[in-house]
Amino acid sequence: MQNLREFKIPVNFRGKSAWKVQAWWIIQAVFINLSPQFMYSWRRFILRCFGANIGKGVLLRPRVHVQYPWKLSVGDYSWIGDGVVIYNLGNIKIGANTVISQKTYICAGTHDYKSPDFPIQAKPVTIEDECWLATDVYVGPGVTIGKGTVVGARSSVFNSLPAGKICFGSPAKIVRNRII
Repeated sequence: MQNLREFKIPVNFRGKSAWKVQAWWIIQAVFINLSPQFMYSWRRFILRCFGANIGKGVLLRPRVHVQYPWKLSVGDYSWIGDGVVIYNLGNIKIGANTVISQKTYICAGTHDYKSPDFPIQAKPVTIEDECWLATDVYVGPGVTIGKGTVVGARSSVFNSLPAGKICFGSPAKIVRNRII
């Protein structure tokens, strides 16, 4: 069983100083969350200032939450909807021409439940080009979603999904090929 008294955050786990992390959270709360809907270039600019790799033409809605922008990469012309949480304890890469619909939660961190000190584990997430994650999808740590795959609303993705598929459910399962 876990003994949380023994838990320690790994050194440099966040990737930046505590001051930069706190500054980001304040900037995000004020200058991203309160920005008008049409100010996509403003939100791209702010994320880039904090180290995110944001492609051209990316549409980020005002209520997107990014835990650590320096651990985020988003390809050209992708869309990220309102209420999306990018919990990037590990790196998260979102490909080009990809849609992440509202209320989706992308999680790149977990804990080792087998170890008494319950250590944090950062596991990267990759969502390749031309994917669509419909509303309220959960994507777990270490997952890769292959190019062109669609994940249906309210699905939970705990294992990697191959390219060119339509998947849904909890856990998400392949339903059929995506015909393009």
